[in-house]
Amino acid sequence: MNLIKSLNISASGLSAERLRMDVISSNIANANSTRTEGGGPYRRQVALLSPRNDRENFQKILDNKVNRLFSCGGVKVSGVVQDSTPFKRVYDPEHPDASEDGYVEYTNVNVMKEMIELMTASRSYEANVTAFNATKSMFSKTLEI
Repeated sequence: MNLIKSLNISASGLSAERLRMDVISSNIANANSTRTEGGGPYRRQVALLSPRNDRENFQKILDNKVNRLFSCGGVKVSGVVQDSTPFKRVYDPEHPDASEDGYVEYTNVNVMKEMIELMTASRSYEANVTAFNATKSMFSKTLEI
């Protein structure tokens, strides 16, 4: 296994999880926004992750030899998309953004779900840091020989 390639894979995971945490924190910050520049409430965003080398799908990688598993080259953010789940409607006729029938549309952000997503992204980030440090340790041991 190429140690430089494993550092590259860990680095791609670090940058992808960092962007994922940025998107999640933006969702949490706008959890109570009822009005945006484009009109309407804030819509939750989701970062989509995909393999860097998308010529092979996961099944093909599993079918190949074990050393072929590292040929995917890491992960990348393929895009940030808006979640299409419906907005929450709350009856509040006194709110400035209430419709004629007295309902206010709030974001489709569930703060508890976002916190769980943030925890999983943080754990993934920590796992990539651990893998990166293990590879650095292997480099050090190799240089001692």
